[in-house]
Amino acid sequence: MRLIALMSSGIDSPVAAYKMAMAGAEIVLLHMDNRPYAEDASSDDAIALADRLRTVTGQEMPLYFAPHGPSQEAIARGCPRPYQCVMCKRVMQRTARELGRKLGCSGIVMGDSLGQVASQTLRNIRSENIGLDFPVVRPLIGLDKLEIEAVAKDIGTYEISIRPGHGCSIVPVKPITEADPRKVSELSCEVDLDALAATSADAARLV
Repeated sequence: MRLIALMSSGIDSPVAAYKMAMAGAEIVLLHMDNRPYAEDASSDDAIALADRLRTVTGQEMPLYFAPHGPSQEAIARGCPRPYQCVMCKRVMQRTARELGRKLGCSGIVMGDSLGQVASQTLRNIRSENIGLDFPVVRPLIGLDKLEIEAVAKDIGTYEISIRPGHGCSIVPVKPITEADPRKVSELSCEVDLDALAATSADAARLV
């Protein structure tokens, strides 16, 4: 089983990739390069996290970077501001799907933990997955933050993930927590999320 893991420079997603690797999955890592809405440090730390995961899992874990800034900008222009994070996750999943299919992956790994942040409420997760037609594995979904941090500390990713410079400057002040699935579908067509994702996947590069 080969899976593509969406990996930010935060705490959760490297732990999710680790857990699935330990469960026997062959992992490909995908970092959505959020510049100019993120600092260079975020991308640098994604590289460091990938190196650490290779050490603790013994896997090759190729790391790809896909441009995400243009998609963020298109979402900001075409969608109500509270929907930015939900639509962002939809583009990321679709980019992972497109690249994953090219690389022989059969699903996506994400570091979602239910209710931990606005985009991870059950209704938002449902809205993010509409029309994806590709399996998404969420190994941390029932864990709380302390449990996730404990694993991160144990495998040596925690100290990398808490380095400064990991914020996203396009996050809305009040992100929606109960996204309307019908509205999400309509907005996805209006901004053509599939086209944004295809462009991002095509531009992905092996780091």
